[in-house]
Amino acid sequence: MTVINGARVTTDDLTAFTARADDLVRAHPVVAANRYTRWFAGGGATAADVRHLTVQFSVFSHEFVVAQLRKVINAADLGTYRDGKEILMNELGVVFDGRTDADGVATDGTVDGSTYRHPAAHFEWLVRFAKPLGLGFADLGKRRLGTPTTLRFCDELIRIYGSEDASIAEGASYAVEHWAAAGFWKELIAGLEAFRARECADMYLAFWTWHDRVEDQHAAHTTEELADAYFTPGFDESKFLMGASEMLDGVHAFWEGLWHDRMDGAAA
Repeated sequence: MTVINGARVTTDDLTAFTARADDLVRAHPVVAANRYTRWFAGGGATAADVRHLTVQFSVFSHEFVVAQLRKVINAADLGTYRDGKEILMNELGVVFDGRTDADGVATDGTVDGSTYRHPAAHFEWLVRFAKPLGLGFADLGKRRLGTPTTLRFCDELIRIYGSEDASIAEGASYAVEHWAAAGFWKELIAGLEAFRARECADMYLAFWTWHDRVEDQHAAHTTEELADAYFTPGFDESKFLMGASEMLDGVHAFWEGLWHDRMDGAAA
């Protein structure tokens, strides 16, 4: 039994709180009813649709690095600091040292003592993916290319996921990773595989398939982080849930923006 802010908390309290957090994630529209990714999974996306998704996702991919750096800087303890650096350095091209796949990269292990490779940076995978679509490096990743809803998502990542308040940041991290593990990568991959089979045979999908494989591990890690954070003095349940909810609102804005862009013809 642990006493936090004058209240006694137990593992049963943690179990109940984790259930509340999971219910919040599962019930949020971006998980329960993401109409863009469900439509995309049907395979009807045009080349213009895929290009628009790629450009907006590339802006998010670069801005995520900024948010992850803030998360590292604002880490509450050395363990969280190192965990954040694992994600950040892997994003930038330091490979995990676990078992490698057909593309020569691993989804497990550590970056500690591992190797940096330019082509292993996640953004470079996206550049390679975009080439058959007629998009080059200059067409990707720049903030000026983001739509208002994409930039809202990116700014919320920096504000909430990278928050100085540990409870808020933990809530945002928990929400992001459990959203990412809920299946949206698989929906995008299904649509991209259909598009590739129909009209773009040389499309390189490693950016999408690698993230799909790694997300279950990330979600498990955030569950472990919650267990550690919950019994830390100063942990605030309401702030955690607020951070999770507001972060999911930001994610939802991104996908809703892509939906409306498609409906309004802005992706053409």
